[in-house]
Amino acid sequence: MATDGGDVHQYGVEEPFEAASTAKILTAAAYYHLVEEGSASLDDPLGAFTSEFQIQAMVQDSNNESWSLLMAAVGLSELSEYAASIDVTYDSEVNTLSTAEMAHILAELFEGRLLDQEHTEQLLSYMQDTNYENLIPAAVPDGITVFHKYGLLDDELADAAILSMSSGSYVLVVFTKGADLSDIPERTVVIQEITKAVTAALS
Repeated sequence: MATDGGDVHQYGVEEPFEAASTAKILTAAAYYHLVEEGSASLDDPLGAFTSEFQIQAMVQDSNNESWSLLMAAVGLSELSEYAASIDVTYDSEVNTLSTAEMAHILAELFEGRLLDQEHTEQLLSYMQDTNYENLIPAAVPDGITVFHKYGLLDDELADAAILSMSSGSYVLVVFTKGADLSDIPERTVVIQEITKAVTAALS
């Protein structure tokens, strides 16, 4: 889908998937929202570091301890309420999102409809040069800027990305479910092939 409100094109399963670590973007946005409301600060101590450090660790390095700390700081019910306020159904206990919902979150983020400019730019910067760049980013041709968050958990492998190019900006979300971790290489190839097909069609 185009980030500026274009149609959502879904293929395959449309029901919610286990979102794995892609949902960390929702948690980050919810915490930034508290900062913008004045009820939290990026300088607040959270664990052994500041909340700003924990957001970066959660998104760029996919640190699960940071995620737990930030979800606790936001509050689980408050996280669900924040999701509902942006038209997303989310329960952290089951951690499921559909590809359309994940695409919606990223489009709203990129277009500045979730957060102010400073926090939008900071969160997007954390979605680059991550600790796992071999899914969508590995298959994107030169000239396209990628901001993404992958997810890897048991039989789930996912990547959710914003693709920014001269012709416009688009969101690509691919969620896969396999037997277990043994078929990750095959599903990695599938995600890369989907990315190549999509970017070729957009260019």
